[in-house]
Amino acid sequence: MSTELSAPDIPQSAGSTTTAGKGKRPRPPFGVSTVSLLAVLIALFSLMPLGYVIFMTAATGWDTAVELIVRPRVGELLLNTIMLMVLTVPLCLILGVGGAWLVERTRLRGSRWWAVALAAPLAIPAFVNSYAWVSAVPSMEGIWSGVLIATLSYFPLVYIPAAATLGRLDPAIEQSAASLGLGSWAVFFRVVLPQLRIAMTGGALLVALHLLAEYGAFAMIRFDTFTTAIMVQFQSTFNGAAGNMLASVLVFLCLLLLVAEVKSRGTARYARIGSGAQAKATRAPLGGYQAPAQLALLALTALAFGLPLWFVLRWLFAGGAEVWAADEFMPALLQTLVYGAAGAAVTTIVAFPMAYLAVRHPSWFSKMLELSNYVTSSLPGIVVGLAFVTVSIRAVPGIYQSASVLVAAYVLLFLPRALVNIRSGLAQAPKELDEAAQSLGKAPLVSFFRVTLRLTAPAAAGGAALVFLAIVNELTATLLLSPNGTRTLATEFWSKSSEIDYTGAAPYALLMIVLSAPMTYLLFQQSKKVAGQ
Repeated sequence: MSTELSAPDIPQSAGSTTTAGKGKRPRPPFGVSTVSLLAVLIALFSLMPLGYVIFMTAATGWDTAVELIVRPRVGELLLNTIMLMVLTVPLCLILGVGGAWLVERTRLRGSRWWAVALAAPLAIPAFVNSYAWVSAVPSMEGIWSGVLIATLSYFPLVYIPAAATLGRLDPAIEQSAASLGLGSWAVFFRVVLPQLRIAMTGGALLVALHLLAEYGAFAMIRFDTFTTAIMVQFQSTFNGAAGNMLASVLVFLCLLLLVAEVKSRGTARYARIGSGAQAKATRAPLGGYQAPAQLALLALTALAFGLPLWFVLRWLFAGGAEVWAADEFMPALLQTLVYGAAGAAVTTIVAFPMAYLAVRHPSWFSKMLELSNYVTSSLPGIVVGLAFVTVSIRAVPGIYQSASVLVAAYVLLFLPRALVNIRSGLAQAPKELDEAAQSLGKAPLVSFFRVTLRLTAPAAAGGAALVFLAIVNELTATLLLSPNGTRTLATEFWSKSSEIDYTGAAPYALLMIVLSAPMTYLLFQQSKKVAGQ
């Protein structure tokens, strides 16, 4: 059964004329050419970091570039990075999909509580997680320590989309497979798992990109990756050729991951097209596996969330009241809130033309413009930071290390978080309501602000909240671009922990967790809303 949306009947007074009555299409609030021009300018701005890498590689010269790239140090970094991804991504997939299946498709006791608990580790930045584990085991270093910390930090990136997908899957296919004699494990691997492909590949891509971008967590355990090596090169030679070539390899790996994710999605689509209401999924009984499942989830959440929080609180109590000196942490808290709010507001505004073009005037052109933002957001913060350092020094020296440059970097890094939400909100705001408002004599711009924008506002607010969360926990671009005297929670935490002042770093870690927790819950609730739960 299908339903069609139509504009409501609008009463007309005598002598009035309506746009719909004369068969004319309502005028858009903004000219398509104007919106397209804004979207093109935003896309060109988004591609600046990628252009920077290409330009610096060409300026270095072919012979020098080959010499800097084809050397043992790059091979060592490449091996470390590939091994990190090869080991971490499958573990995140197993934990994320396994946890989602237990919560959504079994008779797990306390499943509602576990659903939130498995998403909670996202509230703890990876470098805070590393800080806690180094506090627990000071000798931690190397690849296996990196895999442990990265897995515990990033498995929710798989769990959240997998749980949302499982929540909206029609169980009729599974019931049909079971009626044909397939056992529960066969149904899971042959029916359920293929329907999770998009969620799994998307989650795996996010995990892999975070692994390429992460600096603080790996620097703290002395595990070398491309990001940590680029930062060392920048600090020693201020944007030398060696650091630029490492950045070019890192960008190549990011683009390679994007292509691999697109290819791995496949062409199959799973959608319910029959009439009638969707049946409620039958939860599988755990029987004797109830206790092991509870213990496994308890151990996972204790290691991923409980242990970091415990050591943050432990260092706080060890430091006493002195660590809560207002003149120490209040400036960092206030500047974090200001940069977070400013970055979220600007990012949401910048994302609107692109989202409006994609929803109201979809075409291959709008898709290509939108893709440019995703390509840039996949680049590590250190590459975006280096691009802004180079461009601002060479082109506009007066804005180097200014607040506007830092906010611009946040916009490029986190634009898709706002774009996806605004696009979803616009898609759920029927344009027929805008047409109806215009038929009542409202100007196109007035009808847009009073109808479409109001309906889109909740989604835009959700996107802004996610951008705010990302800015609060951003470290590398902030270290490179922040004006002199800037003190954010992330940079102050990093400064204290780098000096082995773990008691002094604890308040900043706790404040980041407190600010991140509501936004993490919002992300979780948003995923459930998408699933219709």
